[in-house]
Amino acid sequence: MRIVIAGGHGQIALRLERLLARRGDEVAGIIRRPEQAGDLLAAGAEPVVRDLEQASLDDVAQHLEAADAAVFAAGAGPGSGTTRKETVDHAAAVLFADAAERAGVRRFLIVSSMGTDREIPEDTDPVFAAYLRAKTEADAAVRARQALDWTVLRPGRLTDDPGTGRVTLAEHVEYGSVTRDDVAAVLLALLDEPRTAGRTLELVKGPTPIAEAVRATVS
Repeated sequence: MRIVIAGGHGQIALRLERLLARRGDEVAGIIRRPEQAGDLLAAGAEPVVRDLEQASLDDVAQHLEAADAAVFAAGAGPGSGTTRKETVDHAAAVLFADAAERAGVRRFLIVSSMGTDREIPEDTDPVFAAYLRAKTEADAAVRARQALDWTVLRPGRLTDDPGTGRVTLAEHVEYGSVTRDDVAAVLLALLDEPRTAGRTLELVKGPTPIAEAVRATVS
């Protein structure tokens, strides 16, 4: 299977790339900076240098040709302002979905965030509020596409603790944390379970083995 990941140098993306490469899948990661290429090669992924804030639809679609799945794991990241929440977390996600459609790639996963699709309290930090709005709009744009077999994954607060292999995964869960290791492992399991297409799932740490948790969402 060939998988193309947007935001290929992100912490979750690098973990997913290692998992995919380890089991023999072909994986490419779209990155913005050439100096990040070495980290992708070390993870077993092909680096593709393309700035999604500047690239054209045709440019991105070209890199998705012959792919079996696309994963949007990009984000403006900490320290970025409200403008880049819009240009990366929203606009780049829409561009990547457009490119997947153009290239004929049906399976599409997007890493979102818990807290989207909910009313934002007035006292919320403006940058974080912009982030939530951008994620909400990106999710809505993806979910509106009948040409994509999409799954939206909304993790809770991310941590760098070692993965446990156990989670709570459902349409609505109580807010909590989850390790980046476990998010990557859940993405891998979702890629292997096409029946999760058309589902929006929230993810936090929990007691259920990942494979079992994913199966439970479609049983």
